[in-house]
Amino acid sequence: MKLICYIVCLSLSISVMAQDDNSEDKAQLYKDYREDQFYVGVTYNVLINRPADVTQSGFSPGIQLGFLRDMPINKQRNLAVALGLGLSFNSYQHNIYISEAESGYNYELATNIANNVTTNKLTTYGIEIPLELRWRTSTPTEYSFWRIYAGFKLGYVLHNRYRFKADGFDELLTQIEDFNTLEYGLTLSAGYGTWNFHVYYGLNPLFSSAAQLNANALDMSQLKLGLMFYIL
Repeated sequence: MKLICYIVCLSLSISVMAQDDNSEDKAQLYKDYREDQFYVGVTYNVLINRPADVTQSGFSPGIQLGFLRDMPINKQRNLAVALGLGLSFNSYQHNIYISEAESGYNYELATNIANNVTTNKLTTYGIEIPLELRWRTSTPTEYSFWRIYAGFKLGYVLHNRYRFKADGFDELLTQIEDFNTLEYGLTLSAGYGTWNFHVYYGLNPLFSSAAQLNANALDMSQLKLGLMFYIL
């Protein structure tokens, strides 16, 4: 009988100790966990506020990747602020012909310059600093959850490149000075699990006021639509 009582007491003690350990482990897990600290985005780039005769053709892709420091701001850790650093690649297919002149650059419609245009593309490479306010339904052990991340992104274009190919033309321009090296805009990512819709709305134009088409400023800005993938 004494042996049975001893075994029961020992079992209860072990159970209580295990519960305490689990409670401590769970508390530590909640205390330390963060979400979505690496990101990769794929977008389709749209030029908005285009002049009447300016069009886009073909596919204009964008790729973004980087790291975000997730900083929860409430006890449940489902609200957070995130600040990051990343790289970006963007391409724009359009019908504007850009040429270098003594006093700067000329901008004309490609159809007025050449026939059978096969390439008319502007490409940029840069760094970006995203800032996000985050809401999610995650827990330390739940990896598929709803998220809504709204934010602001600041970018700096390190290199720009323009390529034009047509009958009798094969031209390349780099570091076009009329191109705005500073970019900024609003972002929104929302979705469940792996699949998250992403949008970036540029607040400043791609070109400076010096870029003129038919005596009008090229005030085009960016709208990026695509998918964002987050990784712990």
